[in-house]
Amino acid sequence: VVAGAVNVDIGGQSAGPLVGRDSNPGKVTVSMGGVGRNIAHNLRLLGVKVSLLTALGEDPHAGQVMDSCERLGIDLSRALHVPGGTTSTYLFLSDETGDMALAVSDMGIYEELTPAYFARHQGYLNGAALVVADANLPAGALAYLADHCTAPLLVDPVSTVKAEKVRPILGKLHTLKPNRMEAESLSGVKITDRASARRAAEKLLETGLERVFISLGEEGVFAADHQRDVWFPCCPAQMHSATGAGDAFAAALGWAFLEGKDLADSARAANAAAAIAVEGEKTINPALSADAVQQRMQEQEERI
Repeated sequence: VVAGAVNVDIGGQSAGPLVGRDSNPGKVTVSMGGVGRNIAHNLRLLGVKVSLLTALGEDPHAGQVMDSCERLGIDLSRALHVPGGTTSTYLFLSDETGDMALAVSDMGIYEELTPAYFARHQGYLNGAALVVADANLPAGALAYLADHCTAPLLVDPVSTVKAEKVRPILGKLHTLKPNRMEAESLSGVKITDRASARRAAEKLLETGLERVFISLGEEGVFAADHQRDVWFPCCPAQMHSATGAGDAFAAALGWAFLEGKDLADSARAANAAAAIAVEGEKTINPALSADAVQQRMQEQEERI
């Protein structure tokens, strides 16, 4: 089960270097997105059966989201439909390399995802092999999941601001998937090398958290649990768009957990999925699959 955001993504990529306060020639696309939905989509590409608990408005965008999820095989039957609500919209701008420069999100509808909503689906949540939540959920909803969900809980902090919602529940999580800035914010440790990444991970694990996978961008991934830590550089990739790398990374961690993979292989899988993701023209790369991830993992292991 994935609990989190589903958005209509409107993206613009500049044809050349971005010029502030000016009109930049480029290309604009409209697609389905949101951290929770993107993770669910990637999980489906990896062959995982997935249900999405989220909120939808009463507008044409809601129908587009539902149609998209139905085509992908994502179960939306337990989603909350908010009368008169506006489906969440995410607007982002990328530079000529595909790296995101700026974004605006209209996500007020997620305040409707209250503890009472999740309580209505408590039995379903507890029957899942894994629950993945993103920090677009309100703090109360995240706390409810941490306190009442008996299935292992994997959380994506989403941003340094939203990561603050996760701080009080760190010790109740199975897996945390922060990027460098989120890990620094939650641990209080500046990450500059492997030693400092280890100190940041130790601070997070001291809360009772079981595993942490710190995405370090171009420097790869640092992962740790209470027995060991590992660091792997990025898989080689031809970047087209970095926008969906984190969502693929998180989905691969979920897939690896369900496959029974250890810490090192989980980190390799996440690295591999992120590399495949950035090679796509869109946020989700349809080339992602379990076979593709395993092939990249093998290539990664041979290089190391």
